[in-house]
Amino acid sequence: MARLFVAVRPPPEVVALLSALDRPALPGVRWSLPEQWLVKLRPLGQVDERVVPALRDALGAELDGAPAVACRLGPATRRLGGQWLGAPVHGLDELAAVVFEATQELVPVTHPQPFQADLVLARGRVPRELAGRPVTGSWTARSVSLVADRSGPGTPRFEDLASYPLEGPG
Repeated sequence: MARLFVAVRPPPEVVALLSALDRPALPGVRWSLPEQWLVKLRPLGQVDERVVPALRDALGAELDGAPAVACRLGPATRRLGGQWLGAPVHGLDELAAVVFEATQELVPVTHPQPFQADLVLARGRVPRELAGRPVTGSWTARSVSLVADRSGPGTPRFEDLASYPLEGPG
């Protein structure tokens, strides 16, 4: 079993912008590292490794010829359930819907929620005052990845199991 998700990654210039944000040391708050900065289109949860080839094929078929997507970051950070600090990302709704449709037969949705794209900046006991901090940027998502989270305690490690190019100007 592996914890999987489908995501897009921000480009280096957006990573640099996020790296410049003030990240104060606060009790109970764990700031995400740049290698963790991605936007999940669909968390898949714990998935049997035997399902991975079918997921690769389904995503490949559905995303073949899909257009690049214009993404907008911001305008400000927000608390997500009191346990995360996120930077909202706009523009990914249609792509996320395609990903959900391609994967739902293989990995059923057990907890339907409205799609909300965020780049997670911190986890833990996120205080209210961290929300509302300005953060803006934009980029064109030119690929989607099927990712396995193979992180250990204090050591983030995301492995791309497959990557799908998005075509066109976005």
